[in-house]
Amino acid sequence: MLAAQAPDLHEALQRAKNDGLTHLVLDDKLFSTDRLGEQTTSIKGEQIDAWYSGKHREPGGNVQALMEPDGFPLWLSEVEPGSTHDITAAREHVLGALYWAYSHLDLPTLADGGYTGAGIGVHTPFKQPADNQVLDVDNRTYNTLLRGLRCLGERAFALLVGRWRALRHITTSPRKIGTIAKAALVLTHFEHGRLT
Repeated sequence: MLAAQAPDLHEALQRAKNDGLTHLVLDDKLFSTDRLGEQTTSIKGEQIDAWYSGKHREPGGNVQALMEPDGFPLWLSEVEPGSTHDITAAREHVLGALYWAYSHLDLPTLADGGYTGAGIGVHTPFKQPADNQVLDVDNRTYNTLLRGLRCLGERAFALLVGRWRALRHITTSPRKIGTIAKAALVLTHFEHGRLT
């Protein structure tokens, strides 16, 4: 019942614009869980554990989030298996709405390198060139500014996981991670006076 009260994505974007926010922060978190024996086919055509994240080297569920510039969580997505890449999960749950927010609300989004190639309105850092080449000073400055603004967004998951023990390690079905996280988001909004 609590999770059903979580804000809709477009509702969260409109509220962010109405509150005068200059940008949003997009990030993801792998919520740790017990291993689940669900199999999927990897990009290389091999059978792998769907809920195992090679990036984090543990099983879990990938949840996308939009945060205010100060790191307060606004919206959380449904869960994707841990083997799902950040950009793939974002395309599934949030990128279409972020394009709309950028074009209609003039609300850009800052993200980390895992979202490179996300598209218009989603700003990511420039990648380091190959062959020991150095990034141009303008690109290095852009990366520094972007990371300086985006780093505050990391606070959102710390706020949720630090406050709600149920999010620290999920022992129920990993498919319920999104519901549990959204319930925690609603309670967090209530505690901070965002809901009445």
